[in-house]
Amino acid sequence: MPELPEVEVTRRSFADAIEGATVLQARLGKPLRWPIGLPCDSLIGGRIGAVTRRGKYLWLPISKPEATGGLLLHLGMSGSLAFTAGGNSPGPHDHFDLQTDRGLLRLTDPRRFGAVVWSKALTVAPAAKLLAGLGIEPFDPRFDGTHLHAGFSGRRVAVKLALLAGNIVVGAGNIYACEALFLAGIDPRLPAARVSRPRAERLAQAVRGVLGDALAAGGTTLRDFRDAHGVAGSFQMQARVYGREGQPCLVCSKPIKRITQGQRSTFFCSSCQKK
Repeated sequence: MPELPEVEVTRRSFADAIEGATVLQARLGKPLRWPIGLPCDSLIGGRIGAVTRRGKYLWLPISKPEATGGLLLHLGMSGSLAFTAGGNSPGPHDHFDLQTDRGLLRLTDPRRFGAVVWSKALTVAPAAKLLAGLGIEPFDPRFDGTHLHAGFSGRRVAVKLALLAGNIVVGAGNIYACEALFLAGIDPRLPAARVSRPRAERLAQAVRGVLGDALAAGGTTLRDFRDAHGVAGSFQMQARVYGREGQPCLVCSKPIKRITQGQRSTFFCSSCQKK
């Protein structure tokens, strides 16, 4: 599943090229998770503004004299965006095309869990409703150990599941939560409420560090992630615990363990990560 680094890498790979472009044509293929909310033809003639991101959503503002708003895009479980100069015919998994005078933006999603939704603004429905439960951004200056410790307070669930929930901080997806907990020396099974203030501070720093490294590496490509120009990520080559079950820990040489939490695989070192 594309997580925050992959979505941000995707945004950066086409945002500058598409800003200021004019929509020439729009096409919606098979239905996605939610209805787009307007006829595609009504996007024609619109001018595209600066593309931004909130959590794993991308906001593509489009303005016309008679209507202003934007498209909220989500890549779902297996979706990807491509921005190309050509106008190739869509394939069976190409579910949304936005043809502009600068190129074609195409959403490809084999599993169709992605979304393209029109909203008049980020602050009104449906965008506001979809974004309402999101936690703070990991690179927001307000995200620190104090924020994390307060968010964990009273939560009996395992600390890794509290990170994955996304309502304390966004972006710590499965791979990145495993890596951050390892760097912070915290056992992923530890109840969130038992994370001390000093450990919460280490974890906040680890979350920022891991996500920053992932951005620098172009994201993680385990199967098919590519940015808008078809470039794969390489963070998986830097993983210290994720996907390394049975291999020696890079710190203590003991075997990395794998357990299941919330139907997701968790990788950790039982020696380096303490309860």
